[in-house]
Amino acid sequence: MNMLYGSKRETYRQIFVQVWQRYQRQEALDAMEKRMVSVILAHPEYHPLLEDPDLALSADFSPESGRSNPFAHMGLHIALLELLAADQPPGMVQLFERLRSRYDQEVAEHRVVECLGALLWQAQREGRSPDLEGLLPCLRRSLGWDPEGEGN
Repeated sequence: MNMLYGSKRETYRQIFVQVWQRYQRQEALDAMEKRMVSVILAHPEYHPLLEDPDLALSADFSPESGRSNPFAHMGLHIALLELLAADQPPGMVQLFERLRSRYDQEVAEHRVVECLGALLWQAQREGRSPDLEGLLPCLRRSLGWDPEGEGN
């Protein structure tokens, strides 16, 4: 997963572009690349961007522009897949299944992505690593449960 955490914006974006190109050429993909492609396929609104490497590498998605960053968004979806594969934090899979039973797959995923994004933003703002333990209480609140999950 280290390939997803390059230090430069362009490097990170280039990985998405290259994986999309490899998929379109029907080249063999490793497990991480397959996860990336599954996320890209679920977001057809980003396909034109990925098919224009110059634009993908140079586009500005600053908060001031009012445009959300598709690479950050897809990265959060990939992080969700990784968290589910490892059941991290413990109980993540069970809670995600509860979300899916209440909402459809897309809504459940976006509930997690919103919580992940908030955790990452807060950690960045405070200059620390994200605390994934905060993910489960956020998701419980999303379901209307109390943050500690008492009685649930």
